[in-house]
Amino acid sequence: MAGPGLTRRTALKTASLAATALAAPFVRGAYAAGRLAVAAWDHRMPGAGKALGQICGDWAAKEKVELTFDLITSRDGKDVLTLEAEAQAKVGHDLIGVRLWDVAAQKDNFVPVDEIVDPLVAENGAIASACEYLGKIDGHWRAVPTSYGSFAAPVCARIDYLRDLAGLDVQKMYPGPGGAPDQGLVDAWTWDNLLAAADRCNKAGHFFATGLSRCNDAIDMTGAVFAAFGAQLVDKDGHPTVGTDQTRQALEWFRKLAKSVPDTVFAYDDASNDKALLSGQSALIFNAPDAHAAAVRSAPAVAAQLWTFPAPKGPQGRYDPAEYYYWGIWNFSPNITAAKSLVAYLSTRDIQEKLVTASAGCDLPPFQNLTDFAVWQQQGPPPGTLYNYPPRGDVVATVAGQPAPLKIAAQLYERATLPRMIALCTRNGKSVDDAIKWAEAEIAGFTRG
Repeated sequence: MAGPGLTRRTALKTASLAATALAAPFVRGAYAAGRLAVAAWDHRMPGAGKALGQICGDWAAKEKVELTFDLITSRDGKDVLTLEAEAQAKVGHDLIGVRLWDVAAQKDNFVPVDEIVDPLVAENGAIASACEYLGKIDGHWRAVPTSYGSFAAPVCARIDYLRDLAGLDVQKMYPGPGGAPDQGLVDAWTWDNLLAAADRCNKAGHFFATGLSRCNDAIDMTGAVFAAFGAQLVDKDGHPTVGTDQTRQALEWFRKLAKSVPDTVFAYDDASNDKALLSGQSALIFNAPDAHAAAVRSAPAVAAQLWTFPAPKGPQGRYDPAEYYYWGIWNFSPNITAAKSLVAYLSTRDIQEKLVTASAGCDLPPFQNLTDFAVWQQQGPPPGTLYNYPPRGDVVATVAGQPAPLKIAAQLYERATLPRMIALCTRNGKSVDDAIKWAEAEIAGFTRG
């Protein structure tokens, strides 16, 4: 991974230097002054982390701030370990990138940032409900949502395979810039119709690489299916609701899907679906556009046949899986003012578009009115392949485990409860009722007390 990592020793050194920081009133564009230490995820897209560092460096030069900028890999959870070490030691960076469930885990250690987020909502439109679910806690924003590191995982499929093998014209269904979706095809794009397409493609030797393992990609995809069926394992008040007809319908759907995919999907890691797509084996995956970018680099003939578009619709709606990234400001930071000033700068439309462009369209702003960036219209081949990546129209972004209370949802996610239920009643030969009983016992441990 590019960029320097961060050890506990360097974190302590950074915090020691930051102790002499100078504070100034928080005003976007005013000189923030002092020293500021920033840590961010070492982005999987080449050049994205470097672009963020350059943007932060330009801001620091203008604001007369002495900046330390670290990119930290997520490999082996190093970014999360850094976050937890700094929270425990009460020293480290001033501003730190935070993913998924970690805003809730560190909420008492972060400075509330309503004064930054609320104006952004007024300027850029509503924030995706899944993003708000993760970042707005007890009525207050505990971290600032950002495009950097945020992504959705809709369908990325082969134009030719779905056309020739399944009779589905995905470019007509969801065309690129300037085209109008074929509403009849859109309405017919349901999870049941995906099953039919999966069966036809599989019989022709090109299966759908939908992971059903414990990896994040599988958890995300299964969460979207359950949401589309209206199946919640735990409701917003923390009550177990796994034993519903909706849960049974979702599990029965996966029992059908399992007949059209190889057993290897139950052992996938987060790279497995990408490899199946790039090799020409797979006709469809659920993934962020980094899969397309990888194909451009290593399999251009495959890239030219890829098209990204929303997930199918279920009885309760059309849901794309998503994960969100945030900027957290430690409440023990010696330069909270400068941290707020930098976050406000990073959250402007122009900077958000630069960051999304640097990620080749992989990153996703959570704001309703920031879905028109040029990169999604221009990225190719083929032209317009990423145009339908941002959730629009009837598409709702969702996080697996939602709407359960965050402490419970985090456990549902980390323990891969959904894929494990699916494995029980598909690969392991148990009944749907057996899978539900297992999940009820599992969830009882999460909700007890």
